[in-house]
Amino acid sequence: MPLLQISEPGAPSPERPRQRAAGIDLGTTNSLVATVGGDGRPRVIPDSAGRAILPSLVKYRPGGGVLVGGAARPGPGDDPRETLASVKRLMGRGAADARANYRYQYAKRDGMAALQTPDGEKSPVEVSAEILRVLAARAEKELGGPLHGAVVTVPAYFDDAQRQATKAAAELAGLRVLRLLNEPTAAAVAYGLDERDEGAILIYDLGGGTFDVSILRLRRGVFETLAVGGDSALGGDDYDRALANHFARKLNLNNLDDADFFRLVSASRAAKEALSAGDSAVMRAGLSSGAAECEVKAEEFAAATESLTARTAGIVSAALRDAELEAGEISAVVMVGGATRMAETRRAMADFFGRAPRTELNPDEVVALGAAAQADVLAGNKRGGEWLLLDVIPLSLGLETMGGLAERVIPRNSPLPAARAQEFTTQRDGQGAMAIHVVQGERDLVSDCRSLARFNLTGIPPRPAGLARVRVEFRVDADGLLSVEAREKETGAAARVEVRPSFGLTEDEIAGMLRASFSRAKEDAEARRLAEAKVDAGQLLGAVESALAEDGAELLSEAERTKAEEALSELRAAAAGSDAEKIQSAVKRLNAETEEFASRRMNRQIRLALEGRRVDEV
Repeated sequence: MPLLQISEPGAPSPERPRQRAAGIDLGTTNSLVATVGGDGRPRVIPDSAGRAILPSLVKYRPGGGVLVGGAARPGPGDDPRETLASVKRLMGRGAADARANYRYQYAKRDGMAALQTPDGEKSPVEVSAEILRVLAARAEKELGGPLHGAVVTVPAYFDDAQRQATKAAAELAGLRVLRLLNEPTAAAVAYGLDERDEGAILIYDLGGGTFDVSILRLRRGVFETLAVGGDSALGGDDYDRALANHFARKLNLNNLDDADFFRLVSASRAAKEALSAGDSAVMRAGLSSGAAECEVKAEEFAAATESLTARTAGIVSAALRDAELEAGEISAVVMVGGATRMAETRRAMADFFGRAPRTELNPDEVVALGAAAQADVLAGNKRGGEWLLLDVIPLSLGLETMGGLAERVIPRNSPLPAARAQEFTTQRDGQGAMAIHVVQGERDLVSDCRSLARFNLTGIPPRPAGLARVRVEFRVDADGLLSVEAREKETGAAARVEVRPSFGLTEDEIAGMLRASFSRAKEDAEARRLAEAKVDAGQLLGAVESALAEDGAELLSEAERTKAEEALSELRAAAAGSDAEKIQSAVKRLNAETEEFASRRMNRQIRLALEGRRVDEV
């Protein structure tokens, strides 16, 4: 029989080989993979040609085969729509949510958006998996074997559906996901801000296709996310398009087709990059009508993109309000993402905070480096000095209750992982099942929130309304993925769902929900008051109508019954309207008119229960 070896107390444990782990920045425009070397320092992993950046481009060939990265760039005469770019913006999105500025051919399908390619329909998850597969192969070649696992970064404002889609893409690529890590948090780790004693840190992350801002507080090695904000339709690509449109107006280029506009955007991107290091640049584009060329000054570029930079500043201001901080209370501002090389963004943040932001690390690499550091910890390679990352839920999670009201169970900005439970009950006598509707949002009415999932709990023992006790527990793991369980406390009957919607919220929708929750607070309070009044009225109407039918003739005089019937009619009419005060007034009148009736019914029930029994038996 084999024996277990037990080491002597205090004896040094044998050295365990390092686990192969990687951090992956799955970006909208570019992607990277990084790992921690034997010296304990994270470094990006280049390809065989020494290139660290992998363009997030995928091109499928007819009948099979796929090109990823620079090889997928469209050549002369190619249809640019066949090269799939910025697919990250479609992750977890529904086909109906796909925006007009995505110049792709969409498949006619319900649920998640699907793209028409020369090799058939492909979902954003499948396309992203192609990118992740190339990065994983690069890391395995560098490290000399299969990966133990990887940390994959996501925008801080990705909702549950978008995170689920990202995790599914990684698993499709054959990766074991150690954790989904918010990109701004990864950037803070890469800058070594985890080694500070404490302070509030703002991460300004402007990539090719998405913008994120996160405010983190570090206390004794613990990162806590105080607030997040962002826009999944704002990035360096939008600056390129703004400059391309300026270029077209300047040269009177009208009615450009997709191919010509793509070439114009490419020329704009080259000019933008040149302007990051100089005061002027020459834009050159070979269009179908001939060569187009003009000089662009830095001032022109700033004016053409001023509204985009202002949008980022507005999102920063909103995040500070959510964190209940002033700009002067931020100890460090970190610029992340290739688009932060633009002088306009750096100047805007320097003006906003009154000091220069941190830009010393390569903004393209910083997120991947931080992810690699976290992967090294989760793989068990790092001994001592570990830090804890506490991300937050971007929007409140809850359930639909009577009257179409949203009851929040886990409020927004709750640290992850999170687990909270709340008890609910039945609304009808003898109710044996309960429909659970999981929603996300900040408004009081379910119709103003986003539906995440529905499931049914059966096996509830038949009881009078309000007596059954159903405990509903929400659990959100460290990756921000949600599961909900409902359990009836007497019988133990349970039902559970892992929320895996086919598409999710955009950052615009989330930001819109938050704005609406503030701007319509009074309207929502009135709507909740009306809904609650209607629920109370409905319950009272049902109870009084049932009581009158059963005991009204015996316990009420004709005059008393007439008054009760009048009060009932008044409440029915009020409940059909939209005046909460009128409903509440009618409820009070009906309660007053039937109070004596209720007392007589109770006394009658007591007499019947005691009839024929001795005092010592009671």
